[in-house]
Amino acid sequence: MVTLLSKPLRLSARVRKSVKALLHVAAILFLAGLFYLGVTDRLGADPVDTLLHYTGIWTLISLFICLTLSPLSKHLPCGDLMRFRRMTGIYAFVFAFCHFLTYALFELQLNISLLGEEIVKRPYITVGMAALLILLALTATSTSNIRRRMGKRWQQLHNSIYLAMLLGLLHFTWSQKTFWQEPVFYWLIGLSLLILRKDKFQRLLRRRR
Repeated sequence: MVTLLSKPLRLSARVRKSVKALLHVAAILFLAGLFYLGVTDRLGADPVDTLLHYTGIWTLISLFICLTLSPLSKHLPCGDLMRFRRMTGIYAFVFAFCHFLTYALFELQLNISLLGEEIVKRPYITVGMAALLILLALTATSTSNIRRRMGKRWQQLHNSIYLAMLLGLLHFTWSQKTFWQEPVFYWLIGLSLLILRKDKFQRLLRRRR
């Protein structure tokens, strides 16, 4: 394995807490500001579409960051980067939930029966909902206590983050009605992350044989 630094990089507890605090503040301010501009009709001609776009994009970006931390921590090397993985994964769910909430609240006016019809009839919403449910399961089981209780099943469940990423990419592509332009760049990033983790997938396949 190629390493970028001659010796491991360590992040002090103060640095980790400071970075986490800054990330929390940035994410909260971004979401609050985005929805404030949306409800005050200052997000262009179609504020709902803008809200859906940015919350969806930041779901993918958060997933990309989360999946980048493991290979990056090995190649730097800096094991302390792994301490940010849970937080970025949870924010992927937060952005995904805000994406869903925007659609359910502003597009469907919280019409539950219509939401059920949309999930069944529209494949891109079906896969988007599947990705959201996976992220919900990962977030609900992200604590150390639950990880200890689940044992090996915890890792098996949390490997589904790759499936959530692919479903999210598919949802985004279908919603844009094209693979090219913006979606293709996100697919390239997602597939690159899968290639970086090919050794892990090969080990998982060997275990199932």
